[in-house]
Amino acid sequence: MKIAETVTFGGSALDRRADLRSRPDTLASLMLQDDAGIVPFWRGKPLVTRAGDDIALGWLKPGHEALEDAVEPPVFLGLDEGRPVWAADISRWNPEDVDLSTLGLFLDPSEQHHPDIGDDMWFAELRAVMIRLDPRNAELAASAKAVLGWHQTHGFCSRCGSRSRIEMAGWQRVCPDCGGHHFPRTDPVVIMLILNGNDVLLGRSPGWPEGMYSLLAGFVEPGESLEAAVRREVFEETAVKVGSVSYLASQPWPFPASLMFGCMGHATSREIEVDPEEIEHALWVSRERLAAAFRNEDDTIKPARPGAIARFLLENWLADRLD
Repeated sequence: MKIAETVTFGGSALDRRADLRSRPDTLASLMLQDDAGIVPFWRGKPLVTRAGDDIALGWLKPGHEALEDAVEPPVFLGLDEGRPVWAADISRWNPEDVDLSTLGLFLDPSEQHHPDIGDDMWFAELRAVMIRLDPRNAELAASAKAVLGWHQTHGFCSRCGSRSRIEMAGWQRVCPDCGGHHFPRTDPVVIMLILNGNDVLLGRSPGWPEGMYSLLAGFVEPGESLEAAVRREVFEETAVKVGSVSYLASQPWPFPASLMFGCMGHATSREIEVDPEEIEHALWVSRERLAAAFRNEDDTIKPARPGAIARFLLENWLADRLD
């Protein structure tokens, strides 16, 4: 797809400067620059602020008092138009009067204001603001959320169990006991635009918002190609057989650390037999009915959320912009 990289979290050509990650003295000097910035995350939620009618990440200067609650050293994200930027997890901060019932929901609607930061910035669920971020802010947010989330769950060496420490400006963990080196993980996922004539195959999982349907998706297994994963996942979930498969676009998806491979497959069968352990329901939807659903004119189907690659692929299929 010529427009593949316009997907939410798609590349914005961020200068990540991986060569600087092994140069702590240089990074320390960059941290002293007047334009240096650190975006804090709290329980996976980035600090954001208003940017006109849109949303932007909220940047703090190094040494800001709110950063005293950082769990570990900040992660170097790179140079944003020459500006050195980092991300820090300040989840040790315990805000007052937090509604714990909303934390951890698929789409947490709550916002948190840090008393040392001010009312013009707040912590927000990334899913709720992702389509209001410009491409650079979106790439920075996705990168930071994924890497910080990896540190939260991989603090101990998987070889010997000892506590590991951050190295390479946050892009590696090293075990001081056995010398093991550990790197941020990315889980490959296929998400499939399965077509048969004028119809597309949609499904829904239990717990999704009422009426919401999306493309089928699943994790790629070790030793498996993307094409094989598409055929296996579709058959496991719906018993529909898939013939030819082609790649369309990818999307980093930091919930928590996936890379979505958008693929198109052509079904060689139509009969659906849903595996209830996998999905709740699946159906074939015509191009005309899907277009009506996007116009909110269908009483049964609500399309995937804006910002998700499923929505991106379906919109471009309807617009006949797949190539």
